[in-house]
Amino acid sequence: MTIGTSSVAVAPDFRLARPLELTLFALCVAQGVFLLASFADGLWLMAPDGSGKDTDFVNVWAAGQLVRDGHPAAAFDWTLHKAAQNAALGRAFESYYPWFYPPPFLLVASVLAAVPYAPAFAAWLAITLPAYAFTIRAIIGHRLGLLLACAFPGVVMNALPGQNGYVSAALMGGALHLMERRPALAGALIGLLTYKPHFGLLFPLVLAASGRWRVFASATLVTVLVAALSYAAFGAETWEAFIRSLSVVSKVALTQESHFRKIHSVFALVRALGGGEGLAWTLHGTVMAATVVYVCLLWCSRAPFELKAAALATGALLITPYIYIYDLVILAVPMAFLVRVGRTGGFLPGEVAGLAAASLLILSFLGFPAPWGLAATAIVAALITRRVHVTPAIAPIS
Repeated sequence: MTIGTSSVAVAPDFRLARPLELTLFALCVAQGVFLLASFADGLWLMAPDGSGKDTDFVNVWAAGQLVRDGHPAAAFDWTLHKAAQNAALGRAFESYYPWFYPPPFLLVASVLAAVPYAPAFAAWLAITLPAYAFTIRAIIGHRLGLLLACAFPGVVMNALPGQNGYVSAALMGGALHLMERRPALAGALIGLLTYKPHFGLLFPLVLAASGRWRVFASATLVTVLVAALSYAAFGAETWEAFIRSLSVVSKVALTQESHFRKIHSVFALVRALGGGEGLAWTLHGTVMAATVVYVCLLWCSRAPFELKAAALATGALLITPYIYIYDLVILAVPMAFLVRVGRTGGFLPGEVAGLAAASLLILSFLGFPAPWGLAATAIVAALITRRVHVTPAIAPIS
């Protein structure tokens, strides 16, 4: 059986159609060439003058340096953090990358700051990219999963700014992959995902609704432990600074018009199209409520676990109003679960085309910045919903 057919027969000899395999390989090569060209032009890793390139990663490295200098709470002070970013690159630059992460992520930042900026940037990607790729391979259950993972356009979107999309995808995908066999370990990964808490909001609701209390307990325990560790390491002042910074997130990201084309949520789309803040929150809240209800009901049904996992990962992207292009690496997780279903039972008509369309929408962000990620997520959500309602022997959601 090859991907691209409309058959739903069992496909134990899963393989890619040759043209598709070559296309995926070409995408891998193209992304690698694009990154190398960006490096040569001073657009990635190193600036033309030999100093570090000012991208999102300077945010992390500078915060880590403040920790190592004994001032962890200063990461939440825009003036001090900006000065640390300038020092990290050895030059002043116009942009500023604010620190909004909870204090536990300062532990990671401090380790990265133990080495110079450019090597730390490269090491960060060299460690987190394989973690993401092997998670996708594990979900699909086939070595071709590595090719699919590396061909996904979200890879280059995350590599350019040195962001943490690989980490988010590895934690979420790993948790869902392990949930049925290793519930305690799955919960631990969910607990670590709290470094970006807005992507974990759906997990406790789903776990409680489906009665997966071992996963719930493990996630809660790890969340408390990492919070306590950071409290012991950085003190109450750092946590107080983090709590104060939460009010700034909405002011910076969700009220400035220049950000609306960069955020891939219903809220941002409405604002980008000229809608008011009240309308944006109303429509986003409606999508959020519908997503929560649907995913919780799905997890209480007899649907295959792969579809439940895919729906949860996709729902996590839909419900947050704050999601950037590099976060869309997470979309590879539900796509991998759909490929896993197709690997064992064949692909539905148009399913592969839908996955390809979602990937191309993310890729299009390079040429025309717009909330393409929301459209890509909606396509994957539609593919999952169709699967739920056409797969044999599934109790319908009522």
